[in-house]
Amino acid sequence: MNLAGIAHIQLSVTDFPRSRAFYRALCEHFEMQCQYDDPGDEDERPALYYIGGKTGLLIRPVNPEHAGARFHQYRPGLHHLCFRARGREDIDAFHAFFQSTLAALGGKLVHAPREGAWAAGYYSILFEDPDGIRLEINHVPGKGNLSEGVQLPLSPRVPGRVPEQE
Repeated sequence: MNLAGIAHIQLSVTDFPRSRAFYRALCEHFEMQCQYDDPGDEDERPALYYIGGKTGLLIRPVNPEHAGARFHQYRPGLHHLCFRARGREDIDAFHAFFQSTLAALGGKLVHAPREGAWAAGYYSILFEDPDGIRLEINHVPGKGNLSEGVQLPLSPRVPGRVPEQE
């Protein structure tokens, strides 16, 4: 089976109203459409769900017993979520948007746009949501490591090691 991509990701957040504002701004910047913006009730937790760019992003609150927890990328589960941009200029524009909008909504910049060792032309920005969930936006020109002439699996760039994420 040849996958078409990732259909959706669901993230659990500790402060739904705070995260709702952050993710609404993020998804609208990505030109995604809001499918659900459900405040919830006594029977169902709130949900915010955006679709577009061949994916969906669902945000829901954590269970009450996890309300004081903070995300850590090296616990079991998600390390970070990376969105693919169409060009380097999109990442540069996002950086300005992050500074003007998302930082005020609880976002934290981990690194400004820069090149990386993951593929030829790899360019990315790394940031966190209000819960510390790591998010990245990258651009890799052409087919990246699936380009003709790239031998997979890749040899580690440093003997015995694969580039480490921050």
